[in-house]
Amino acid sequence: MAESVHPLDGSQLARIEPGDRLVVLARTIQADPGAEAELEDRVVDWARFGETCLGQALYRHRSVFRNASEAAVWSHLELSYFQDIVPADAIRELVVKQQPPQIQVLRAEILLTTPAAFVLPRNWQGSADRPERQVSLEYIEVGAPSLGQYREIMRNYIGPAAAKLVQANRIGTFRTMETAAVLYRDPALRIDWNQIHLCEVEADGFNGFGQEFDAALREVSPDGGFAAVFAGLDRMRTIPRWTFNDPVVEADAALGRVGTAEP
Repeated sequence: MAESVHPLDGSQLARIEPGDRLVVLARTIQADPGAEAELEDRVVDWARFGETCLGQALYRHRSVFRNASEAAVWSHLELSYFQDIVPADAIRELVVKQQPPQIQVLRAEILLTTPAAFVLPRNWQGSADRPERQVSLEYIEVGAPSLGQYREIMRNYIGPAAAKLVQANRIGTFRTMETAAVLYRDPALRIDWNQIHLCEVEADGFNGFGQEFDAALREVSPDGGFAAVFAGLDRMRTIPRWTFNDPVVEADAALGRVGTAEP
């Protein structure tokens, strides 16, 4: 029988609810090795986007965990977090403006945080103090007729279970985001998704979320653990790509100060 999941450090959580919903501008990027420093400098300077910007983060691809696509793997994912709306200046700079030749934007999209399934510690300062962890990025395609039901499963089961794991420090954060609009897509990009899930995990020996989530889900939903809940999800979705990544810049500490605080 799986062990119960209990808080270890007593830290408060920040959970994004519908009234707090964040807007995220995500860029999927293929950058030459020498171009990362330029991307990093821009992310550090996130305050230029004004008071609605809560920060940016840049992740570098390290390895593929699961892959169901023949499309080439990109080098970086950049996330820019905003409250309420993405300013036109940000879209102009990050999407419309021509990028340097060594930085190729493959896809730019607006993401919305999934209610109750975007959870992080209230004192979030990034993952630099846990070098054994890598950033898990799941790129998920949910069938259009199932989007509402999928969101409710994330809200009622997966999000609350993930909150238990974040509070117990089993995982760093759990951030579920859904595509609201694709602003640009390179015609040569032969892969699609409408959800991105971000989570910091210990990649060594990682074999999916089953073992970690099972006990937490049994506390949230006594009539079913991991297998029961995820079987429902798997009927609605495919995962064309799942990767492990290194955090290059995590200038997103402000995310821990928004949303609904939980003990």
